[in-house]
Amino acid sequence: MSQDRQVVLDQTRQFVRARCEDDSSGHDWQHIDRVRRTALAIGREEGPDLFVVELAALLHDVADWKFHGGDEEIGPETAESWLRSLGVDETTVAHVREIVATISFKGAGVPTPMRTREGEVVQDADRLDGIGAIGIARAFAYGGYRGLPMHDPEAEPFLAGSADAYKAHRGSTINHFPEKLLLLAGRMNTAPGRRLARERHAFMERFLEQFHAEWDGKA
Repeated sequence: MSQDRQVVLDQTRQFVRARCEDDSSGHDWQHIDRVRRTALAIGREEGPDLFVVELAALLHDVADWKFHGGDEEIGPETAESWLRSLGVDETTVAHVREIVATISFKGAGVPTPMRTREGEVVQDADRLDGIGAIGIARAFAYGGYRGLPMHDPEAEPFLAGSADAYKAHRGSTINHFPEKLLLLAGRMNTAPGRRLARERHAFMERFLEQFHAEWDGKA
């Protein structure tokens, strides 16, 4: 890696950390850094451009639509503007922008394929941070942030068939598992992603079994 690329990465880390460090919704700097580290680990097995991978991982939640009135363009635009301010080449800027724009889950019935290997790697890393023990913790942090009920036993999971329906839905945190989190292991793009997802998925299933047993007074 050239010194120029290292400077870009260092400055991008500082930029993103300053924007996300005080977040309490589960989309904080530590989430970003875990995704970055996981993406690089997967990338070392898969052989993508690790500069693009690291930049996209750092910037993937820099301005998430969930916190900007549903605006899906603010994230890609923020990433593009930042990278251009650093003089990053246009091919890399366009590639990172595309990954930021297309990485997110948009509903159970909405395919979200990534066009490039770099995108697949970053998407897997982001999804891995949404499942397992940390995924459970983040789900409840986000539910609390949004004021959602922890569980509503009378509400059925809502499997959104469109991105708009997914964005508009307000359900319980427990229903977020069948609506999204339990689907992610089956949507991994890479062999390392699938390998890492298996145990995390199984852990969520064990958690839900225990949760429902306790809720029903059986444990």
